[in-house]
Order: sequence, then C-alpha cells, then structure tokens
Amino acid sequence: MRFSEYMNEWLYGKDGYYTNYKQIGKEGDFYTSVSTSKFFGGTIAKHILSLIEDGFLQRDAVICEIGAHHGYFLADVVEFIYTLYPELLESLQFVIIERFDALQERQRAYFKESFGDVVSLTHYKSLGELRCENAFFIANEIFDAFGCELLYDGKIASVTNGKVEFDTVDEKILQKAAKYHKDKGEIAVGYEEFAKEMYGSCKKFEFVSFDYGEMKARPDFSLRIYKDHEVFPFFDEKIDIKELFKNSDITYDVTFEHVKDAFVEAGCEFVALKAQMTALVDMGILELLEMLRINVDEKIYEQELQKVKMLIMPNLLGERFKMIRIRKS
Repeated sequence: MRFSEYMNEWLYGKDGYYTNYKQIGKEGDFYTSVSTSKFFGGTIAKHILSLIEDGFLQRDAVICEIGAHHGYFLADVVEFIYTLYPELLESLQFVIIERFDALQERQRAYFKESFGDVVSLTHYKSLGELRCENAFFIANEIFDAFGCELLYDGKIASVTNGKVEFDTVDEKILQKAAKYHKDKGEIAVGYEEFAKEMYGSCKKFEFVSFDYGEMKARPDFSLRIYKDHEVFPFFDEKIDIKELFKNSDITYDVTFEHVKDAFVEAGCEFVALKAQMTALVDMGILELLEMLRINVDEKIYEQELQKVKMLIMPNLLGERFKMIRIRKS
C-alpha cells in the first residue's frame, strides 16, 4: 500500500493509535501544549472574547474543537470563559468533531465531570455534518497527523510487510513537491479536502491551529515516531517498525505554506502564521497570568508561571510550535 494509506492505518485503522484513548503528558508517549498548562486554552478563551467584543463572533457562535482527544483543550476554554464572562455559557454552543465513538464517550464523561449540566456538548463525526452561521474552530497538532506520501528520487513510497520502498510514480504528488520545492521528504495528503469541508460547514468563522513546522518545506525527511517520550527517526535501522506499528505516534513537520494554500484555494483568508510564543503573548497570556498573581498565593502563581514558561520560552515549545490563523468573512 502507499505510505499515506499505511500511516492512516497506523493512526486511525482498526486498533490504530488514535482510535482509543491514550494518555498524553508524563504517563504517555509525548507532551502537548494542552497537557502542559490550562493557560493554553485560557488564552484561546481570551481571544474568543476579543472576537465577540469586536463583533466578528456572535454571542451564540459555535466554539468547535477538531481532534479533541480527551477534551481537555475545549474544557479549558470553557473554564476560562466562565471565569472571564460567565453569561456567555448560556448562549455559546460547544462542539467537538470526533470520528471515534469511544473517544466521544470519554469527552462527554469529562465534560459531565467538569461542568455537570451547565455546559452542553455536541458531537459530529466530521466537519461535513456541521452547518452553522458563525464559528470559532480550534485544533492542536492536527495537521501533523494527516497521512503523507514519502518522496525520494522522483518516486513515492509503498509499504509491504513493514518495509518501505520508493517504487511508485505519481504526477500529482510530484507537482505538489515541485510547488513547495521539495526533492525529498513528506507531502501531506488531505489538507485540501479538509479546508473545503470547513469552508462549507460555516458561513463565517475563524480557525486557529497550533502545530510544529515552518512556513517553507523542509528539504529532508522529518518523519519520526514517539514512544515513551523517546523520539525515533522513522528510517533508523535499529527500530522495529512492525513492533511500533499502531503502538506509537507517527508524525512529521508541517509545511504551513501547504496548509495556507489549501485554505486560500477553498475560498478562505490567510490571516497570520506566528511562533506560539508570539501568538500566545499577543492573545493575552501575560494578562491572564497577572490576574492569577493578584488572586492567588505566591506558590500557586509560581507553579502556573513555570508551566506557562514551557509554552512560550523559545528553547521549549514557544518557537518550535507555530499558530496559523484562517478566516472566512
């Protein structure tokens, strides 16, 4: 099978890595910004409130997370909206796009545990099922989990019994590679369909997503595997791919120019690409920290400050991760 099919089977096939709940953070295979600090979601909540104040979002807008895993990110957003502007919980609509029933159940249980009957959560299995007037979409580390083709020496990879061979010619992939000046590496598959689905789901929206990568494509392979907080280059001969298949996370660096082009071609507007550090500061994370400092004792403040530093320090998550902002106006 082609590598994109193999990767989708690894992550989303029967018993795939993302088909059932996985721990993220200290007990899992990797950390994310969501697992690092509630202020990640809190800063997005503050941004949502600014969009309502500016009139871009209505008070009854849909707040939708795509690929929510446990539901922590959206729940953190809800918690901070309650803290900053509680009346909005009566009018905003909270939605998660989640294809897997088992994860939907986890997310519903977590929201019930966190908010009781105060917050209503709606699920859809795909963006194609959602139709709304006004929305804010969020996602964390979603584009690195799209299937990709592997390109080398003018050919793309296929996989047989865990063995990768570059033996197939695909003119569309070669055209995509030429567009982004790639001679070898990963070519993501599915961005265009995803952008079209989002465009068709809502009349007016903003989409904010965080992921690791750069605007321009890397000139080499970034494909890697995360297992027990260790990182293994995919082509490392020392690892057993068959053993890691479906039992670990597989990912690659995002080419944000490809993401941007997919949404622009669908009819959306590209707003910005920023380092996570800059994006979170611009959205008000430091103001939230100052509010915390005033209202809690010093020990609690210092604990949260250290967590936030992981989000914004350049040598940690602040520079490696990027935020892309897209709009349909």
